[in-house]
Amino acid sequence: MTETGTPADTAREPSTDEVLAVAAEIVATFAATDTARYFAHFAPEATFVFHPEDDRLDSRAAYEALWDSWLRSGWSVTSCNSANPHVQTFPGGAVFAHDVATAVSTPDGDDSYRERESIVFRVDGERLVAIHEHLSPAPDAA
Repeated sequence: MTETGTPADTAREPSTDEVLAVAAEIVATFAATDTARYFAHFAPEATFVFHPEDDRLDSRAAYEALWDSWLRSGWSVTSCNSANPHVQTFPGGAVFAHDVATAVSTPDGDDSYRERESIVFRVDGERLVAIHEHLSPAPDAA
């Protein structure tokens, strides 16, 4: 309690380096199409907003089901590169934003795209866990 009688803020604020390390691991496991390690970074209640999808995904399980359907169709990631990272930390969590260039292989051939992504993290004990991911298309370079 503080002197005013309110609870003291004891939430741990993650360091920028910690956020960057976890974000790099998410990008690396996505780039490797490493399903188990990739999804281990997301809380079960995490939500996802992906511009190509019609609806928001309201849980990790919903995203895992979509991911599984992509894999069954022959989809895989061939590369994923992160640039222009920005980290905002606060007691109990952080927001990570970056530009991402992804290449994928599909039954219809190879494809690539540039997007901007934000990932919201919360502190969960000694680790950071992602609770929201948002992808939007990057504007074309001028």
